[in-house]
Amino acid sequence: TLFICATGSVHYVNEKGKIRQVLSMDSLVRKLLLLEERDVLLVITETLQLSLHAVSPEGEAEELMKVKLSGKTAHSADVILIDHSLVVTALGETVIRFWDLDRDENYVLSLDMQFGFEGGEYINCVSYCSAKGLLAAGTSKGRVAMWKKAPGSDQSTWASEGREKWKFQASTELEGNVTQIKWGSRKNLLAVNNISSVVILSEQAMLAHFHQQMAVVQVSPSLFNVTVFSTGTTHSLRVDMNATGVFATKDAVVFWNGKQVAVFECSGDTFRSAGSFLCDSPVLCVHGENLYTVEPYRIQVRTWQGTVKQLLVFSEAEGSPCLLDVCGNFLAVGTDLAHLKIFDLSRREAKVHCSSRSLSKLLPGRGDVVSVKCNAQGSRVSVLVSRADGNIDSKICFYDVEMDQVTVFDFKAEQGGGRENLSAGQGIGNFVVEYPELHSHIPACHFWDQSEPRLFVCEAIPEAGLQPPDQKKSQTEGTMDVWIISFFSTEEHGLLLQESFPLPSSYQVLLGIEVPHYYFAKKLGEAEKGASESGLGTVSQMTARRPMRDFIGLGDCDKTTQDAMLNFSYYLTAGDMDEAFKSIKLIKSEAVWENMARMCVKTQRLDVARICLGHMGHARGAKALREAEQEPEHTARVAVLAIQLGMLEDAEQLYQACKRYDLLNKFYQASNQWQKAIATAEAQDRVHLRATHYSYAKHLEAAGQQSLALAHYEKSDTHRFEVPRMLSEDLQALENYINKTKDKSLWKWWAQYLESQSDLESALKYYALAQDYFSLVRVHCFQGNLQKAAEIANETGNGAASYHLARQYESQEDVKQAVHFYSRAQAFNNAIRLCKANSLDDQLMNLALLSSPEDMIEAACYYEEKGDQMDRAVMLYHKAGHFSKALELAFATQQFGALQLIAEDLDEKSSPALLARCSGFFIEHAQYEKAMELLLTARKYHEALQLCLEQNLTITEELAEKMTVSKECQDLSEESRRELLEQIADCCMRQGNYHMATKKYTQAGNKLKAMRALLKSGDTEKIIFFAGVSRQREIYIMAANYLQSLDWRKDAKIIANIISFYTKGGALDLLAGFYDACAQVEIDEYQNYEKAHRALTEAYKCLSKAKARSPVEQESKLGHLQSRMSLMKRFIHAQRVYPEDTEEAVRQCELLLAEQDFDNAIRHGDVLGFLVQHYAQVEEFHTAHRYLEEMQKRIPASNLSYYVSPETMEAVHRGAAAPMSRAPAPAQAGHGSLDSREEEEVADEVEDP
Repeated sequence: TLFICATGSVHYVNEKGKIRQVLSMDSLVRKLLLLEERDVLLVITETLQLSLHAVSPEGEAEELMKVKLSGKTAHSADVILIDHSLVVTALGETVIRFWDLDRDENYVLSLDMQFGFEGGEYINCVSYCSAKGLLAAGTSKGRVAMWKKAPGSDQSTWASEGREKWKFQASTELEGNVTQIKWGSRKNLLAVNNISSVVILSEQAMLAHFHQQMAVVQVSPSLFNVTVFSTGTTHSLRVDMNATGVFATKDAVVFWNGKQVAVFECSGDTFRSAGSFLCDSPVLCVHGENLYTVEPYRIQVRTWQGTVKQLLVFSEAEGSPCLLDVCGNFLAVGTDLAHLKIFDLSRREAKVHCSSRSLSKLLPGRGDVVSVKCNAQGSRVSVLVSRADGNIDSKICFYDVEMDQVTVFDFKAEQGGGRENLSAGQGIGNFVVEYPELHSHIPACHFWDQSEPRLFVCEAIPEAGLQPPDQKKSQTEGTMDVWIISFFSTEEHGLLLQESFPLPSSYQVLLGIEVPHYYFAKKLGEAEKGASESGLGTVSQMTARRPMRDFIGLGDCDKTTQDAMLNFSYYLTAGDMDEAFKSIKLIKSEAVWENMARMCVKTQRLDVARICLGHMGHARGAKALREAEQEPEHTARVAVLAIQLGMLEDAEQLYQACKRYDLLNKFYQASNQWQKAIATAEAQDRVHLRATHYSYAKHLEAAGQQSLALAHYEKSDTHRFEVPRMLSEDLQALENYINKTKDKSLWKWWAQYLESQSDLESALKYYALAQDYFSLVRVHCFQGNLQKAAEIANETGNGAASYHLARQYESQEDVKQAVHFYSRAQAFNNAIRLCKANSLDDQLMNLALLSSPEDMIEAACYYEEKGDQMDRAVMLYHKAGHFSKALELAFATQQFGALQLIAEDLDEKSSPALLARCSGFFIEHAQYEKAMELLLTARKYHEALQLCLEQNLTITEELAEKMTVSKECQDLSEESRRELLEQIADCCMRQGNYHMATKKYTQAGNKLKAMRALLKSGDTEKIIFFAGVSRQREIYIMAANYLQSLDWRKDAKIIANIISFYTKGGALDLLAGFYDACAQVEIDEYQNYEKAHRALTEAYKCLSKAKARSPVEQESKLGHLQSRMSLMKRFIHAQRVYPEDTEEAVRQCELLLAEQDFDNAIRHGDVLGFLVQHYAQVEEFHTAHRYLEEMQKRIPASNLSYYVSPETMEAVHRGAAAPMSRAPAPAQAGHGSLDSREEEEVADEVEDP
């Protein structure tokens, strides 16, 4: 999509090349901008008419807004768009105009004459570099002005004043009239058209250096600002070269540009040229009167005039020197092959102090060396290295000359991991915890103190591109991205964090450190803010120094105090308290002790702070610190110390860190920061929100700001009494406020005030608004308007109003109305009093029933004394809970109905004698159930049971439970309790309630009787369960005997339980009898002799193990069993061999028929039927007929078909030619085989006993 403009029209060209006009303007179009994110077209015409048009994908344009811009219409307008929403115009005026489309804001930036601009100097053109946030403007006088956008100003939380978003940076002076200006793609190049020529400006870092109390800062390409801190003087020094480096000492300032070196000597208050010579050294440093320059593989030691005095030679393996640093009397040299060498400069000639060390071996995997600095003793060297991509690494390397080892501190290390190969110091861990945002920072520059070998400081800057875009946007305008961090670096304790703070916004860069100050270069045109408050001392415009944390408030103290304070700080950080106190024991200055107390806030050492406060004589602080010991958080106690020392910002941060928002709220209130206090209360300390509003309201009232105070009294919900008090002198304002708020409490208060002023009509009005019916009735009564008062009391039912009116009627002896309103007020005792005095008996009864028990008793006494309404007296005594008196009167007056009602309310808390008397009364009148309940309530269990037996009362489950005494009861002994339970069970047995009897026998501990009761109930399932849980021999046997009485033949579970119970009960003889019965069942019902034989075998086993009373009888039984088993076994054998050996099987059966006790073991029918069947099959019908006839003699004719089938009998008769007798066909006896039952055999269902 393309928009083009011709004269005053705007056309749309689509991708196919078709052109269509979409807009027509009144004058020529000067500027056409497309806001792509919004699909909005911005058009500016020659007459400075600005219009916004919404553009559709088809190219249709709809006008959104049209405005007229201020400015010179005859001048060409330069318009740019910043961040898709900020329109910037240069219209040939002395200002740049801004229009924020998002916020609809307008503001301007003007040229300040204090920065060298002239009056009437116009701005012709503008250009913006989004990468750097720099806005450049060209003026009519040949100057280029620049403003930098404040960090974070691209989000919604902009400052209220638009111009505050832009900070002036610097100006560059050119010739002519600048008409066009444009940033290059390299971001550090700016092209300027001044009609006669085009100039390309290149960005150059500002040169600055500090050494030996001398600071030099570049102001412009040729102008330098020199500050001598030892004398406090400032000088401007102009140089004729385009310098690329500067080095300052107490005696001279040296400039170089890689081709030439110029030396300026300090002479009094001026600087004079002391020498100038050609030299192509890219780096240079100065010590005393010697200059040190470099060339391949050597360092030249020169005089100020350039004469070479000495050569310091490096081998090819070491490389060419490219980095130089002087500290104290030592020169540190870094080469292009990453070698390190230190020279001692204290003598006339430089001597090697530390021979060459290869940093690539000491720091394997690191990149090139970027910067080398040594300390004042030449014992430790700090090194910055680069990464593979050329950027500075996040690590600072410390080389210990004596130990020949390297310690590394890494900004990106996680918590607790900031050191490699370090001894454990406290500081770094705290540093990582306190400032986790520095994980995205890298070291930019680093310095050692000029005289203190332990002290090291570095400046950390954000690493470009490391933060995600959303995190950058979230940074607020006040965020400080650059941090200054100082360490103690020693062999004993490694690295210890000494201090860290963000670089103040008015400072440009760190220049160095020299106890007791840090030294900074200031931003151009920035005045230091709050210098007096924060302890910062400004010496000049371009340089400033800031006292170290340990020296704030001490000024320029002497060397002894400096050393003592530094040692104290070092040992305190290292945790060596003995050495810390040794270093300061001779100091007497209160200022020093106060400063050490301030240090204790930073290090959070309250034990040291107490000693410092004692030496300061700070009694109030010591008391506050002692009282703060009750606070559980250590940080909160430190905050109290900070407040006592006036370190309010630190106190605020400490309270926030420990999340003690209640104390933070109090702190804000005490420090008059009320808005912060309220914000804290609303967000984090809501429990004190109302109290905060109240305190603020009191503060505002004291300051005379009543309207604001009033609002906060309302928020604190104390306005109902505080506002009337506050406005008591301005009644009109108070009345207006009360009418405005429409608060009932205030209306009532105002009505009371009006009543006190005798304005009763107005008072009635406000009492009505407040719905204060008592006061309305009171005032009406005072006015004698009882009728109106009565209406109000009746309508509202207000108790206080009704009571007051009743008192009025009583005073006028209107008893009826008085009683009525006393009743409405629920003041029944007063109503009863009046009824008794005026014999209103009917009303008295109703009122007494509504009133308290005391009033009921009082009314009952009244009726009792009168003697003619005893039923009322009984009822009232009863209702009041005075049962004994009620019963006494009921008995005396024979009120049986009342007695029944009273008896229903009797419980175990009632008097036993009273309960017994009532029960006797009910027995006399044949109400035995009621009498029973009362006897049980009175815990007369035996009498109740006796009554139950005598009157044959059915014992229900509920009644039985009431009769049952708990084990915890102290009224009966355990023996008596069991006896009572057995009596209850006996009674239940008589009544046929066997389950209840079982329960009570069990509770009494008599399980045998319980089992007998259960057996009578016939509940098989419960009998089996009870036997299982009782675990008593007799009960097992009883249960088994019971089960054997059932139809157990068809239920395998019952058979199993019988066997189990006999086994567990040890009744093996009975078990043997059961097995015998099982065997007979198998024979009689199923003709299964094999299973019958197995059952008899089990019976034999059990009988042989049983302990019989008569051994002879047992032997006889065993012999009888043995005989039966033998006969049965012979018949089973015959049945088995019949298919193979028919003759043998027949012979055995015929032998069995001859046995004497044959019929005890085997039925005749089974053997004879077997023979008849055999002979019929072999067609020996006469023999078969003979056996059939024998069967007919022994077995009833009706049962023959059970043993021989009718077909066989008919065949036998037909074969023997004998007539067949007709007999009715018998019902088929259960010929089911065991297949229709449980497959398990009876004898196998139980283990061998």
